[in-house]
Amino acid sequence: MDTAKTDRSSAPLSEEELALVDAYWRAANYLTVGQIYLLDNPLLREPLRPEHVKPRLLGHWGTSPGLSLIYAHLNRCIKARGLDMIYVCGPGHGGPAMVANTWLEGTYPELYPSVNHSEEGMRRLFRQFSFPGGIPSHVAAEVPGSIHEGGELGYALSHAYGAAFDNPGLTVACVVGDGEAETGPMAGSWFSNVFLNPVSDGTVLPILHLNGYKIANQTVFARISDEDRASFFRGAGYEPFLVDGDDPADVHQQLAGTLDACFDRIAEIRADARSRANGSPVRPRWPMIVLRTPKGWTGPSEVDGVPVEGTWRAHQVPLSAVRTNADHLAMLEEWMRSYRPEDLFDATGAPVPELLGLPPEGEARMSANPHANGGLVLRDLVLPDYRDYGVAIEGHGRTVGEATRVLGAWLRDVMSGNPDRFRLFGPDEVESNRLGAVFEATDRQWQAEILPTDEHQAPHGRVMEALSEHLCEGWLEGYLLTGRHGLFTSYEAFIHIVDSMFNQHAKWLDSSGDIPWRRPIASLNYLLSSHVWRQDHNGFSHQDPGFIDHVMNKKADIVRVYLPPDANTLLSTMDHCLRSRQYVNVVVAGKQPALQYTSMEEAVRHCERGLGIWEWASTDAGREPDVVLACAGDVPTLEVLAAADLLRVHLPDLKVRVVNVVDLMRLQPDTEHPHGLGDRQFDTVFTADRPVLFAFHGYPMLIHRLTYRRTNHDNIHVRGYKEEGTTTTPFDMVMLNDLDRFRLVMDVIDRVPGLGPNAAGLRQRMVDARHAAREYTREHGEDLPEVAQWSWPG
Repeated sequence: MDTAKTDRSSAPLSEEELALVDAYWRAANYLTVGQIYLLDNPLLREPLRPEHVKPRLLGHWGTSPGLSLIYAHLNRCIKARGLDMIYVCGPGHGGPAMVANTWLEGTYPELYPSVNHSEEGMRRLFRQFSFPGGIPSHVAAEVPGSIHEGGELGYALSHAYGAAFDNPGLTVACVVGDGEAETGPMAGSWFSNVFLNPVSDGTVLPILHLNGYKIANQTVFARISDEDRASFFRGAGYEPFLVDGDDPADVHQQLAGTLDACFDRIAEIRADARSRANGSPVRPRWPMIVLRTPKGWTGPSEVDGVPVEGTWRAHQVPLSAVRTNADHLAMLEEWMRSYRPEDLFDATGAPVPELLGLPPEGEARMSANPHANGGLVLRDLVLPDYRDYGVAIEGHGRTVGEATRVLGAWLRDVMSGNPDRFRLFGPDEVESNRLGAVFEATDRQWQAEILPTDEHQAPHGRVMEALSEHLCEGWLEGYLLTGRHGLFTSYEAFIHIVDSMFNQHAKWLDSSGDIPWRRPIASLNYLLSSHVWRQDHNGFSHQDPGFIDHVMNKKADIVRVYLPPDANTLLSTMDHCLRSRQYVNVVVAGKQPALQYTSMEEAVRHCERGLGIWEWASTDAGREPDVVLACAGDVPTLEVLAAADLLRVHLPDLKVRVVNVVDLMRLQPDTEHPHGLGDRQFDTVFTADRPVLFAFHGYPMLIHRLTYRRTNHDNIHVRGYKEEGTTTTPFDMVMLNDLDRFRLVMDVIDRVPGLGPNAAGLRQRMVDARHAAREYTREHGEDLPEVAQWSWPG
């Protein structure tokens, strides 16, 4: 068994309390069915006719009764115990249930006055659901109290824990569907309790909604033994409680008693943790609930001679031909009348006073809790002046520094200045990505055993490291959505693991930006290091810059991509990103020692422009150039500058313009992106008819995508990563992908009109130089000294 029944769980509700919570549950179920099916006749004042029913039946009934049952009982607990609680709905298909409960609580009518507590308001409530011009079928941003889009499964629990970090007074009830429980991200999320500090963080109460089925077949947790299931959760550190049944009165009593037992246990855990003066790790066995009730509970038990309630057939729309099948229409009316709407709603269509008295009031309502509208509680970060952390350069391209190590010192002080609202998330890569300075101010948060050989592990810390990109992303999203700030740092190739999570968050930002009552939240910030060009010891498997391409598919008002070429531009960029709101910012920066190109003052101006001509590296003297050498990314910048140096020496009369791009969005037209350059300004920088050789950090096609409408697009030739890689030296890596300085010089000779015949000897020397560099790496295992030690001439 998942748990033994306690005396308290036998009958904690009085007859009056039982009748009230059951009536509330029936009202929510009635409103749920109405949203799925009805266009009109919301109170069934007349017999149902086909024209009262929607022509397209969309929505999901199966999970909804359980979600509303939990909601009603949590409301009782909030009122009885004064809890500050939000509800994370993992079964996102339960959208109509969550909308129904927010309407009953009164929050929905407050935010959408036309959908008020009246017969007309109920009609609008029903009509808008999954209807053109209405609201989505999932628990989307339009639903008050939601921080979790249910369109994709696996992330509810990580979002819940992210919401609880640094929220010691908050309780997060997280409902996990038993289909969702089979996903990989959810499997990792159960370990989040290892990172939750019972003193400084909030509480997460997981509730596994075990109704037995997914869309078309059974679920794993439903078909293994109670003992095995309980052992799984005990092994993950939880104390599982089982609520099981199909008789509403019995299940109400079980659930009420179990919730009381859980919240009593949570209070004990917190009191015990606070009493420990030595601050040693506390990993309590937190309670969790397994709620086993039939899928599609209280709906049609059988349709057209086949079982529905308690089977996978209840997942979506149990009665699918209501407009054309008289039997289905009669069954729908019987189903809806079984909830006794005449007892639940008055003559005007408003919930009867008894129902209105069950939920808490004001911000105590889960649908009105400010934490679920994170911008309401968001406070600005206290940021140190990044200019004080910059690298002092001795001439352009002559000083060596490590960009992310410099950033780490600034992030250390960001941590110190914001002990309650900023965390760093990453999959075991903070030290690897040269951000270790943050450990001078904080530790990794960890509640399990700590050995003497461990470093920077403590019960409370600002760094969250777990070897699951899904878990880190989910934590950060939950943290941001509840009004805090953070940064996710990852190896560039493996950020792809969260592609779909990024998708969902970007869609949430897009949708919530159009919802007036949703307040802007802090941006989701990625720092991608250990990138494609410097995987010296990992090789081909770790070489993939394609996350940029994925991000660029999203709307222009949501995404930003930055490629700062050195430490000072990285500092300026990251300061901007941490101050921003309602964006996804992707910053790509190398961690290896590299040349530094800009003073701090130059970096600030360069980042403000987003791209610019580096006059110190150019030979066009402000006139129209013969060729433009453009670059985006630290390694492409190095190779472009080295190529410009070769051209300066060997073709001194050639007018070369060097352009560096920090903000990738500047390449788009201003009609496509708010950061974009107008055509005239773009042509001023890149020319309207001269060859442009663009050395790019990622896949070349992205630059063509961004510039295909430009006047001079046919003359833009891009070098970038072309899926050639291995474990090799830095210069051999760029040669494998034809991004090296010698190849760029050859491109100039090939593409500048009239230059080829006059520079044939130089081109041949460049071919020979490539061969010599390749042979040297094969013999010595390192790059030629004159290549590896190159710097801009003084």
